[in-house]
Amino acid sequence: MIAGLILAGGTGSRLGGVDKALLALDGQPLIAHLLPRLAPQVGPLAISANGDPSRFAAWSLPVLPDGARAGIGPLAGVAAGLEFAAAAGAAALLTVPVDTPFIPADLAARLAPAPAVATHGGRQHHLVALWPVGFLPELLAYLAGPGAGPVRDALRLCAARPVGFPQAMDPFHNINTAADLAAAWARCDPAPAAET
Repeated sequence: MIAGLILAGGTGSRLGGVDKALLALDGQPLIAHLLPRLAPQVGPLAISANGDPSRFAAWSLPVLPDGARAGIGPLAGVAAGLEFAAAAGAAALLTVPVDTPFIPADLAARLAPAPAVATHGGRQHHLVALWPVGFLPELLAYLAGPGAGPVRDALRLCAARPVGFPQAMDPFHNINTAADLAAAWARCDPAPAAET
């Protein structure tokens, strides 16, 4: 069984500090675009986010804060997600940033078996990854060490293999700037079949 984690802990600093999960795209918050694509691919599903969890109440999903690992970066969310996945009896955890609303409907199947990380056009999308739950102790040891931080180093540590997605348009287009958001709005116009 694969558990899922939506990484929604970013500060949205290049978009004026907005909560990216709730950023409007084509009339819906980003998280509402991602959920219908991600939820059918996984079993238990949670959101990694700090702050008031009630802002996600409409989606009835567990919200996992970074807790004592706050300030480490997205790997704190991955660690919390692996703990969640282990408690649920899952063998792997699929992580997807909340600002990637165009993920493929077969992402989990194509990344399996863990560990694996998605790539497109020669670019690795570090946080679109399938992590083995058994990697948790090694990740916690890495995070406790002096050089903790880069996600790519954690992927290297767990020997994640790159999996290419050859679509013409990047299915992992993420929204960091106003220009990225405008490009995402433009992608909402074509027929959904163009994104699969």
